[in-house]
Formats: sequence, C-alpha cells, structure tokens
Amino acid sequence: MSAGTSEAPGARRSRLRLVVVQALVLALFGTLFARLWFVQVLDGEAYQAQAASQSVRDIVVQPQRGLIVDAQGRPLVANRTAWTISVDRTTLGRLDDDAAGAVLDRVAGLLGLERAAVEARLLDCTSGDAVAGECWNGSPYQPVPVAVDVERGVALQIQEQPEDYPAVVAVEETVRSYPSPYGVNAAHLLGYLSPITESELDAAEDADDRSVNGASVVGRAGVEQQYDQWLRGMPGYQRVAVDSMGRVIGDDSTIEATPGDTLVTSLDAQVQSVVEQQLASTIETARATRDEVTGRNYVADSGAVVVLEADTGRVVASASQPTYDPGVWVGGISTGDLEQLYSEEAGTPLLSRATQGQFAPGSTWKPFVTAGALTNGYSTDTNLNCSSAFRVGNRDFKNYESGAYGSISFARALEVSCNTFFYRIGYDYWAQYGSDVSDVDAFDPLVEEAKDFGFGTATGIDVPGEASGRIADRAWKQEYYEAQKDYYCTLAEEDGNDFQHRFAREFCAEGYAYRAGDAVNFSIGQGDTIVTPLQLAVAYGALANGGTLYEPRVAKAVVSPEGQVVREIEPTVASTVDLPPEVFGYIDTALEGVTRDGTMAWRMGGFPLDDVNIRSKTGSAEVYGKQSTSWVASYSDDYVVVMMVSQGGTGSGTSGPAVRAIWEALYGVEGETFDPSKAAIPGVVATSALPNFTEDGSILPPARDPQEQQ
Repeated sequence: MSAGTSEAPGARRSRLRLVVVQALVLALFGTLFARLWFVQVLDGEAYQAQAASQSVRDIVVQPQRGLIVDAQGRPLVANRTAWTISVDRTTLGRLDDDAAGAVLDRVAGLLGLERAAVEARLLDCTSGDAVAGECWNGSPYQPVPVAVDVERGVALQIQEQPEDYPAVVAVEETVRSYPSPYGVNAAHLLGYLSPITESELDAAEDADDRSVNGASVVGRAGVEQQYDQWLRGMPGYQRVAVDSMGRVIGDDSTIEATPGDTLVTSLDAQVQSVVEQQLASTIETARATRDEVTGRNYVADSGAVVVLEADTGRVVASASQPTYDPGVWVGGISTGDLEQLYSEEAGTPLLSRATQGQFAPGSTWKPFVTAGALTNGYSTDTNLNCSSAFRVGNRDFKNYESGAYGSISFARALEVSCNTFFYRIGYDYWAQYGSDVSDVDAFDPLVEEAKDFGFGTATGIDVPGEASGRIADRAWKQEYYEAQKDYYCTLAEEDGNDFQHRFAREFCAEGYAYRAGDAVNFSIGQGDTIVTPLQLAVAYGALANGGTLYEPRVAKAVVSPEGQVVREIEPTVASTVDLPPEVFGYIDTALEGVTRDGTMAWRMGGFPLDDVNIRSKTGSAEVYGKQSTSWVASYSDDYVVVMMVSQGGTGSGTSGPAVRAIWEALYGVEGETFDPSKAAIPGVVATSALPNFTEDGSILPPARDPQEQQ
C-alpha cells in the first residue's frame, strides 16, 4: 500500500482509545491536584488544627491556692508541699494483665490500702462502675493521684525502685496547711476544700469558666467557699504529644499556672485564740458543774462566741463548739471521719453554732422589747409591778427563782432581769390588739420592733449557710399549724392519755390560736422564737452604734500574688433602726446598770468600767425537756461580744467569766488596770489599713495611722 493510502479503521480506533485514556488520566490528575490544593491551601489551617488536636493533649498544672490571713497579716490558711503518689494509666496499660496487677498490689501494700481502693481511684468518674468521691474526674492523659500527703519514706521507696513500680509516680505538690497562730482553729469561718463534683464541672464548662477543671478542689464552707473564685487561681497546661494510641511521646509546650489571690480577713488571731480557749474551758467547767434544777451536771452540748466591731460589723473573732480540724480534708477524707463530722452523737461538729445554731434568746431579748414599748405607749417614767409571778388564765408565769422587786422602771427591770415586768407588757399589747386569737394580721409592736432589729432574717454575713432564726408571731403559728395539723389530728384520733396524745388533741383543735401565753413568752425571748448568736450580736451592735445594722463581714480585701489590692470589701449597711436617740440612750444607760449593779455585776467586780464602759444583758433561756441556755450579750463603744452555751446554765453564772476575759484581752485589762498597750489588737481597734505585702513575698502588719491611735 502506498504512503498516501488512508489509515486502516482498526488503527484509528486504537488511537482514539489512547486519546480517551490520556484524557481520563489528565482529568484524574486535575481532580487530584484540585483536591490537594483545596485541602492544603484553602482548608489547610483547619486540617492542621484538627491534626494537632489529635496528636497533642493538655495536662493540667494545678495553681497554688491563695493564702487566707488575719488583719495583721498572720497566715490562717497557707500551703505546704506534700508527697503525692500517682499512677500513669497509659504506662500501666502497656503492661500485661499480670504485671499490671502486680504493680497495683505493690502500690496498695505500700500505701496501706486495699487493691480495690486503688483501682476505684483510677476509674474515670464517667464510668458506670465509678464511685462518687473516689473516682478520677481529671484529664485521662495525666497520672491519677491515688494517695496524697504520704510519708517521705514511701515516696522515696517508689523513686529509688522504679523497676518495681513502673507507671507509678511520686511527686511533691502543694496542699492546704493551717499554721494556727496562737493555736487558733477557726474552722467554721475558714472552711475546707474537697474535689469538684460533676455538676459543678458541667456548670463551669457551660459558663466557659477555665479556672476549674476535673482535678480541681473547691471551697466547701466558710470563706474558702465564699471567695473561692479569687483563691483558686488559674490552672496552667503542659502540652504533650501523643501517638495514635494516646500514649505520651514527648513535651510540646507549657503554660504556667497563676497562683490564687490572698484573702485578707478582719479576724485577729490573738483575739480568736482567747475566744476559742474561753469557750472550750467554759463548756468543760459547765460539764463539771451540778445543775440544781435537774440534779445532774450541765450537758453543755454546744456553744458559740461572736466578737464584732460595733461601728463596722466586721468579724473580729467567732468560735463554735464542737468544732473540727479542717486538715482532715487534705488528701481526701475517710468515711469514718466524714461520719464523725455529721454525727449527732459527736455534736454535729460541721454545724457552726454562731451562724447556724438557733436558740431561744431568753432575757437578752428584753432590750428590744423595751425599745418597742418605749415607742408604743410606754415611757421612761413607767413603773410596773415586778411580782414573783404573773397569772395568765390558769397558769402562773414566774420570775427567776420567784424573786420580787415591787414597782420598778424599765431600767431596773433590765438590771434585775424581771420577767413579770415584761410579761405585763406582752399581755397588755395582746389584750389591746390581738385578743382575737385567730386574727393573723393583728398589730403587735414587739414583733415589729424585733423585725426592725433584723431578727427573723439572715444577717447577710459572707459565710455560706447562715440560718435566719424565727420570730414566732401569729403568721408563723398559723403556717406551722397548717403544716402540722394532719399529723397531729391523726394522732389525736388514737386512744391514749399521755402528754403526746393530749397535746395532739389540743393542737388539732386550736393549734393556730395565738394566745396570751404566746404573747407573754415572746416578751421575754421564750417560746418558739429563736435567734443565732450572730443575729443577736448584730442587733446589739445597733444598740452600740445608734441604730445601724451591718451585714457582718469576715473578708476585708483581696490582694493579688504581686501584692496589689484587687478588691476592697467595705462594711455594708443592711438597714437602720428608727428609734429616737433618747430611747437608745435610755437603753444604753440601763444596760450599763446591768454591768455595774445588775445580773452581770458580780462577774465584773474590779473591772475598770470607768475606763472601758461595758454594757451587758444576761439571759437564761428555758427549753422544754432541756437545761437552760446560758447567754451574755455585751458591748462597748468599740466591740460587741456575745456568748452562748446550750444547756449550760445561767447567763452570768456560766458565761460571765469568759466574757470578762474576752473584754480584758480586747482592752489590755489586767486585774483592775487598763493598759491599752497590752491590748490584743495594736491600738485597741484594728486600723483600716491592710497588711504590707513585700516584694520578697513576706506579709508584715499594717502601718497604723497616728490619727487612729486611741
């Protein structure tokens, strides 16, 4: 065939196929190139971030928690280093089952634990087998603590024998410590720490709060809880590279943790020490003292003392018994210790009697009844009969030991604490305004005055869990009846003539009725009205300063780790009591008479009252089925001191010596000599200045303004 002859049909088809194949190949390469460009250029950063997240993990570095110091800069809560034993679950997972089990057995034996307890702590809290409080709530990429605050020898044994303890890490970490200047406890004010819960962690994540994480501990009571967000600091993060199996293969970067802020309180450790010692010794003495009424020693099951600055409401000291050691929470509390803290047999040590304990105020209530009476029809010229008893219906309401003083004034009635004088006032108002026992809205001047002084509502102290007390007025009695009538009416239908069944029948029929007996009991702080020692202290503070009710404050300021003031916590006015100055003056003079000539005088003999004018009121509150509650409420121009001992006896008889000792410490009194240079607080009253935070980290007492010197 010649050169010009056309190509055969078979050859053309072969060439066409080749062109098609070439086109397909080029198309595929074009698509691949476009995809690579899309992935590497257009979405490159997103894919790089995704890859990084799959190969880099964050290990939390917990911050050092902030200090809590008193007004002079003395540390009340600090930090110390402690050995922590942790297990790296990643490394443990590389071992075979027998080897891993042997490691856990050796660790458990060294720590004095059961292997099951160690395994429980290694479980993630999200696991179905996890036990709350024992599981691990933190990052799965960091070692899990199985024991905190172990002995140094235990830690060294692990460090020196790594071949016997693969996957086990012994490191030093910071934990809470309690320096206890002057031996103070102050547990109910300071609080304690425990691990964060799942619900708290979820709430923090929802709020984008990065200051906590699964391995955090948080404040559970006291100022540790109230000011937790400042004290906790900000965690750091160590970024580590992991392989496809999640195993750590190297470090990537580190973000340092930020220590927490320091909380400066208004507490004074020296005064706190005196208060705690006096309360403890008073309770001990009461328990060794025979109660002539019951024929056995006083139970003295609990007690409290509160010391406030009269003109600011700041808390200088507060003690509660029984108390507890906040250090038991460090490293995790045992089940036995936890049960003890909640045990009624042990006196429920976690309960702060100062802010949560509620007791009948007894005769310490009478100054507020006086205020109500003097502004609602009675005058300072009024004289009433202080008879040995006052009859209401078929019952005689008696004076203490049935004493009688004849016709006396309000001032004298306060001095000798005459019950029948105040019974007459309570009965008079009931007869005038409320003889209709079912009238819930009947006016009662004494109830209104009690509310004006803050009773029946929480004071607003910056310590969580405060109780509100109770004013047992007509409205409360009606509410209580509605809540309890089904129970008592059912009980009333049963056969029985004992006290319980008789009471049930009476309550079912007329439990709502506010009778004359309720009114006269209210007038002397008896019956169902209850207060906290803190409420009483705040109210007496208003008597001292002329009518201002403060929200008590424990905290004074928040200071950064660098020593800069982050927040000043100023005194907060809750309300004012609208009483004429002459009424305040009259009550003040009358309470001065209680100290000099009345029921507190025998405990204050020789005290330099001309230099330090102490006004006071004693009380012995009777509680059905229990021994009397001892009260002393007192104040000076500078301070308020209130003391209570439950089932402790009479007011001045039991609490009087301790209250005097506290006043002696506050003012530097020795015997009959007043020496302000020996007062527990320099200058007698704390300066408004804060402690000095130096560059080397030490904290010095505040500089005192010469104008503040007394």
